Amino acid sequence: MVRDRQTGDLEECVRLLRDVHEADGYPMNWPADPISWLSPPGRPLVVLRDGSVAGHVVVTPAGELSRLFVDPARRGRGLASLLVTTAERYGARWLEVVDGRAAGFYERLGWILTGTKRAEWDASVRLRCYRKAQ
Repeated sequence: MVRDRQTGDLEECVRLLRDVHEADGYPMNWPADPISWLSPPGRPLVVLRDGSVAGHVVVTPAGELSRLFVDPARRGRGLASLLVTTAERYGARWLEVVDGRAAGFYERLGWILTGTKRAEWDASVRLRCYRKAQ
């Protein structure tokens, strides 16, 4: 089940984000304030499994799909795809990624590579820019 993130979910989201960071290096730099990092303007969503938060995504007012991650212990069960398709229904139409594995995931879901650019937060990092196919 995907639903809007609630304030009470934030502690679990931070714990999952730490697990993802340790497993995959996402985000590349651990944020000084993880709750603020998880809370850009927009609509935050979580996916629940067995009564607990198993993944997270944010759809920004500009239509960016952002802050997507899934509990490493619960991967391979379609949770990330469920979050992405729900985010699309809420208006997600573009995204930027660093990781090649993530890029392949989005491409399998029908997102189209539109180019690359340097990350504003680190000019040495190249981002892949995607838009949702119509």
